[in-house]
Amino acid sequence: MKIAVVGTGYVGLVLGACLAESGNDVTCVDKDTSKVSLLRRGKVPFYEPGLEELVKRNKAEGRLVFTTELPKAVRASEVVFIAVGTPQGEDGSADLRHVMNVARDIARAMNGYKVIVDKSTVPVGTSEKVREVVRRETTHPFSVVSNPEFLKQGAAVDDFMKPDRVVIGAEDPRAAEIMVKLHKPFTRTGAPIMVMDCASAELAKYASNAILATKISFMNEIANVCDLFGADVDRVRQAVGSDRRIGSSFLFPGVGYGGSCFPKDVKALAKFSADQKYDFKILKAVDQVNEYQKRVLVKKIESHFGNALKGKTVAVWGLAFKPKTDDMREAPSIPIVEALLAKGAKVQAYDPEAMKVAKGIFGNKITYAAKNYEALKGADALAIVTEWQEFREPDFARIKKLMRAPVIFDGRNIYQPDQMKTLGFTYFSIGR
Repeated sequence: MKIAVVGTGYVGLVLGACLAESGNDVTCVDKDTSKVSLLRRGKVPFYEPGLEELVKRNKAEGRLVFTTELPKAVRASEVVFIAVGTPQGEDGSADLRHVMNVARDIARAMNGYKVIVDKSTVPVGTSEKVREVVRRETTHPFSVVSNPEFLKQGAAVDDFMKPDRVVIGAEDPRAAEIMVKLHKPFTRTGAPIMVMDCASAELAKYASNAILATKISFMNEIANVCDLFGADVDRVRQAVGSDRRIGSSFLFPGVGYGGSCFPKDVKALAKFSADQKYDFKILKAVDQVNEYQKRVLVKKIESHFGNALKGKTVAVWGLAFKPKTDDMREAPSIPIVEALLAKGAKVQAYDPEAMKVAKGIFGNKITYAAKNYEALKGADALAIVTEWQEFREPDFARIKKLMRAPVIFDGRNIYQPDQMKTLGFTYFSIGR
């Protein structure tokens, strides 16, 4: 099938590369000439495991092409995906300007029937707005489809190739048939392809992310209660997760969620519900808890050092919002580092992939270590913010030797309190 994907960000590039991998001819469009130039050289502008190899292979095979020429890509395609950003507005709503501008450009370039697919995460009712924009600009036949993505950063290629489900919002049977055919190669193991109305498909994405964010915030509150009563949140989590009605996923307490999806989607769902006069009280609380949780680790650090935090050096392991990505959007590390700096502490930070991104955020306000152990030199404390695999089994004797004092604040509960006590560390974690 001939496919065009407008937008080569996280969603668009994974989508284009994976569709090319199944044999489709895919043209990825972006107005950023430098990004297109980079992609033409087989380089991916962000870190996602397995993606660069996929891009290089399909580019070499001629199935994946990158261009800035949207009209040409649209005319050559049967299906056109809109995968541009929907940034959060000041009021929490999703900004649809980029989506609508692309829809208008697609309409003006059309030369026959096209399936226009909203791949970006968009509020309920966006498909109808896209339909109206396109209808005003062309007399050619078309269908508008909602096809939300359910990709986890750090596992996006796997998630696309082996989805739990494929959701297709399509009122037009012709468009639905085309979309089902396009996704069948990825559902051979029995994952359902769910065809529904566009509004339901649009809401399915927000509902999925919102309930996962709710589980995280709920477990973080339970962890905070555990701290008050001397309970062990790990034992609580295991007991709760053993209930098949609940499950064990997303029950790990920590310093809050971040990234490009959960924070934005929780706020957007609450906002477009409020626009229809519905007060989504649970999601407001989920967001409030998450903002509070991002500061819990700093509260523990302040409690330990008292008023003597000024001039102390804190090593920070992990800056990305989660492992296996360099994404720092809404990352808990940002308010944590900023709070430490505001208290007069010095910060020495390390992350396996997010150092370049971090420099764009913090500038020269912190010290950047080339290796994880380097960040520990002369540190009065270590704060673990992102649970990268390489942090799980470090050389604790080396850590003690490098640090001025053996104090660890574990924001992801990756070590065991009893073990740390035996090793001679002053150790603080979340809910234990």
